[in-house]
Amino acid sequence: MKKRLIVAAFAITGAMALAGCGGGSKSAKKVSGKILTIEMGPEVESIDPALNTTNDGANYLTYLFDNLLRTDKDGKVVPSLAQKYEVSDDGLTWTFHLRDGLKWSDGSDFTANDFVYSWQRMVDPDVAAPYAETVLGMVEGYDEAIGKPDENGNQTTTPDITKLRVEAPDDKTFVVHMSHPTPYFDKLATFAALSPVKKDVVEAKPDGWTLDPKTYISTGPFKLAEWKSGSYLMLEKNENYWNKDAVKLDGIKCLLMEDQNAAFSAYESGDALMIKDIPTQEITTLQKRPDYRLDPQIGTYFIDLNNTLDEFKDAKVRRALSLALDRKYISETITAGTYTPAKGFVPQGVSDWDGSSWYDHLTDPSVYINVDDYQGNLAKAKELLKEAGHENGAGLPTIVYSTNDQSYHKKIAEYLQQVWGELGVKVEVNIVEWKSFTPQRRSGNYQAARDGWVMDYNDPSNILQLTSTGNGNNSSKYSNPEYDALLEKAANEADPQTRFGYFHQAEEMLMRDMGVTPLLYYNEMYLQSDKIKDSYHTTDGIWHFEYADIAE
Repeated sequence: MKKRLIVAAFAITGAMALAGCGGGSKSAKKVSGKILTIEMGPEVESIDPALNTTNDGANYLTYLFDNLLRTDKDGKVVPSLAQKYEVSDDGLTWTFHLRDGLKWSDGSDFTANDFVYSWQRMVDPDVAAPYAETVLGMVEGYDEAIGKPDENGNQTTTPDITKLRVEAPDDKTFVVHMSHPTPYFDKLATFAALSPVKKDVVEAKPDGWTLDPKTYISTGPFKLAEWKSGSYLMLEKNENYWNKDAVKLDGIKCLLMEDQNAAFSAYESGDALMIKDIPTQEITTLQKRPDYRLDPQIGTYFIDLNNTLDEFKDAKVRRALSLALDRKYISETITAGTYTPAKGFVPQGVSDWDGSSWYDHLTDPSVYINVDDYQGNLAKAKELLKEAGHENGAGLPTIVYSTNDQSYHKKIAEYLQQVWGELGVKVEVNIVEWKSFTPQRRSGNYQAARDGWVMDYNDPSNILQLTSTGNGNNSSKYSNPEYDALLEKAANEADPQTRFGYFHQAEEMLMRDMGVTPLLYYNEMYLQSDKIKDSYHTTDGIWHFEYADIAE
């Protein structure tokens, strides 16, 4: 597993600046015609493809940017900006052929060099893109690009982003050279983080180009018309989009709402035709309605215990706090059955090397959580805490648990406060505004925090990489050289069965260490009017409204 240096200070301050200053643009214009109004979350952290880490942000980027490839309603990877591609026999060279006549949303020509710039920017340590390693760590020259970090993630040479082996031999050809075969790279080529950005506008205003529709130049079916902070993002149809004739909407209005009750009111009044954030007290009643949707989603809701802090350095303490949680109760009572109890980190729905379920191939089931034996788990939790020298919580400080206040997060936090309190561990709940929450967590400026990951593609590497040393999304700061080595072996292994065997060993090591605390497996609940036609929702948590329509 390649290591990357995270410039934490820039990551948090830069992202918060983007989020905090969003909107208010004087250049906003009124969008008229057929407008679809939806709600997917509160104030967005960032709409810079390189800096976004949230699911709601990824949805907005899906409407604003096209990538080389895209995912269709059947979950298949299909052409987008690239009309075709081929892979060399050794799997080390991917060549993408762009469509004729591609344009940016401002009407200027789009070329393959725009991908070269954007991907090299992605690995720039000064940008501190959280997904850099995940999406480009397998590209030749990655280590040199980020400064050949040592085992602790510290740079040993001067970073040179031009060392990343991506090239444009001509305006319509984009070539990617791999350090090892990556059979799932086509799925990565659909990923929002790898969306191209326009060099001149980004370099002219690197910390503010996303805030003004005049400088927010994109490639997707829609473009930014207005960002009114704390209220909405207004997107309008991009007339320079290569497939504009397939776009039926004139605009998409994305409501930015912290209050779930306000979102529900907007939906019930007809002001919004889809909302993701439903008041938890309404779930039981709404489950009986035809417009209530509960879709499968491949993702895990988990808890980060900051592994760098003295109180969480002992794996026995981390395991004790995990075993004290009754996951079936949380699932059935707190989330009203909308989420599923988690027994491991890799979520349900992930396939193994032969297409069967991941959980059909466990090599050491003993390290996983028996969700049907809470009393046994609780007894073991007390035993482990005693072995760690903290019987009845003795010697442990008050734990500040940070979360945002959407969905079930606050109720789960209050439950943690109760059950960990029964172990003698005092807990304070810290509610953090959404736009500040994820950058704070990534920076390591917390004790304990809720976290979650929706799979970007169906391969265990996508979630297991989160907990590798130095990964930009490793908020728990778990670090184990043996774990990293297993992921490195998997990354360089061509045989699928052997490769997945390394992944199983890695997850089992992670569960023994309890580097993170898996709590629930996600499902996606939302309300959507039947007036919306030709949309679809994928297991990676993306609502595809790009080609949707509204029934008259």
